[in-house]
Amino acid sequence: MESFIKVAASIPSLKVADVFYNAEQIVMLCKKAAKTGVQVISFPETCLTGYTCGDLFLQSTLLNKTEEALSYILKETKKLDLIIILGAPVNAGAQLANCALVVCKGKILGAVPKTYLPNYKEFYEKRYFTPATNLLQEKITLCGQDIPLSTKLLFKAGMALFACEICEDLWAPLSPSSLAVLNGANIIFNLSGSDELVGKNEYRKNLLSVHSTKNICAYVYASSGIGESTTDSAYTGNAFIYENGACLAQAKRFSTKEQLIISDIDTEKLNKLRHQNITFSDTAANYKMPYTIIDTKLKLKKNSLNRSFNPLPFVPQDKKYFDDILNIQVFGLAKRLIHTNAKTLVLGISGGLDSAWALIVCAHTLKLLGRTNKDILAITMPAFATSKRTRANALALAKAFGATTKEINISATCLSQLKDIKHSPKKHDITFENTQARYRTQILMNFANQTGGIVIGTGDLSELALGWCTYNGDHMSMYGVNAGLSKTLIKALTLNYAQNSSSKIAKLLKDILDTPISPELVPATKKGTQQTELSIGPYELHDFFLYYFMRYNFGPKKIFFMAENAFKNKYTKIELKKYLGIFFKRFFSQQFKRSCLPDGVKVCAFALSPRGDWRMPSDASLCAWQKELEEI
Repeated sequence: MESFIKVAASIPSLKVADVFYNAEQIVMLCKKAAKTGVQVISFPETCLTGYTCGDLFLQSTLLNKTEEALSYILKETKKLDLIIILGAPVNAGAQLANCALVVCKGKILGAVPKTYLPNYKEFYEKRYFTPATNLLQEKITLCGQDIPLSTKLLFKAGMALFACEICEDLWAPLSPSSLAVLNGANIIFNLSGSDELVGKNEYRKNLLSVHSTKNICAYVYASSGIGESTTDSAYTGNAFIYENGACLAQAKRFSTKEQLIISDIDTEKLNKLRHQNITFSDTAANYKMPYTIIDTKLKLKKNSLNRSFNPLPFVPQDKKYFDDILNIQVFGLAKRLIHTNAKTLVLGISGGLDSAWALIVCAHTLKLLGRTNKDILAITMPAFATSKRTRANALALAKAFGATTKEINISATCLSQLKDIKHSPKKHDITFENTQARYRTQILMNFANQTGGIVIGTGDLSELALGWCTYNGDHMSMYGVNAGLSKTLIKALTLNYAQNSSSKIAKLLKDILDTPISPELVPATKKGTQQTELSIGPYELHDFFLYYFMRYNFGPKKIFFMAENAFKNKYTKIELKKYLGIFFKRFFSQQFKRSCLPDGVKVCAFALSPRGDWRMPSDASLCAWQKELEEI
């Protein structure tokens, strides 16, 4: 929990130029937020006065009463464990600044002036305000407190280091927040007075998503609502909380009521991503600036999370990306076929999920290259434990795609090999299982040589992470098309493909999806058939563990905490700890298989190829991770 900070973006009900009414609304929302455990709350630009005051900003009465209203806020929120960021016009000697004021426990910690003042179309802010770059004073006195006035202020709260910018600053080609993140800020709060236009909201959302992604930060945005004057523009209330491109929360547009959106930002996640991104560090080295870090001294208390974690992090929420995933695999394989001038694609089909998806990739690759699916040599190799269901599905699916099919029963040869090494065929151990897996690979390799083709590997990212493959058996191929895809992602892709296919192919794929995952290497017993997930645990859990271990380099405690949230009411704590232990034990012990993987295209945010994302010694100790697991 230490890495999470609970933030809120608020859109208060306000009245233009009625500073005391506005102050009461701000206090009310601050108290409401504090009761829910919010640790930092931000408001819109010039929320104390309203953004649309026009020439009233130049009136001494408004400015004086604004300071009085601010004093009221300081008094009323003094006992709240809350950092408040609000907007107000501020006297800076002979100049007037549009500022974000950071307040905590009755103290004003700093004033951050707006850098870029829009002075075009419906905006004319330079009529009243002075941009930050032209301000003469670096300190001001406000409500009897001497406070810094600067854009070079960072505020510390636990693991969070945040900065502020105001409205137009975000829209500038080089925003102040970009400089702030390069100097350490991991959260940006934007106080905005942005009006509404047709199409502007979509642009705004895209801007926030991209800005938070390229700056590897969280971005909290709050903009003016219905209380503003509509003399020339409408203000519909926009508030968003983004974290590295993902929208965690957003307000309801066109609402006539005040709004408070809340979410928890994972500062550790952001810092870990920056550790990985050397370009970020190199850029930061070129923009070192004298920022002042102000410790808010707010003790962040642990509380419940206002966010959830996707239990299937590999699976895109938007299905439009499914075509991209398939096409990335297709283009990778197509290049390999062009380069090798392979005449055939030799594929072992089992009636299982991975080989079914690999067959689909092969078919689409040949279509791209203008070749016939007869160039796919789909070989099914039943043995001691092959079921009628998987055998039938394997052959039927290959024929439905127009592939050339072959069936070779390997039982006799495997018995002969077991006899050669004096191993009893009644002893159904790892030797019994791997003899079958390795012989199947040998057949595929021989057919590839015979037909001038290449062997297409079907093993997926999840199996590679767990080492759930036979070394120099299904572990080996000439090109692994599924090496970049997790089991849960392949399942989602296959289901989506089935829903958009002919009835015959759809029926076959859906039956394959309903078939329990199994290597089918050991004959069924009274206890039932061999099932992978009964041996090592659910793939949905292992994929979740893998994603957060690889993508963000989180340790067992953090992953366990997130899994509790993602799979609540589905798995007990005992089960989660058990399967997390299995994941780490297998991941570390099976690195030797990943150290010599065949080529295979990277598809998602990371891969396990030693030539791609992952470099790990095969002899690394699990000790530190094991100790952390034991502490759970």
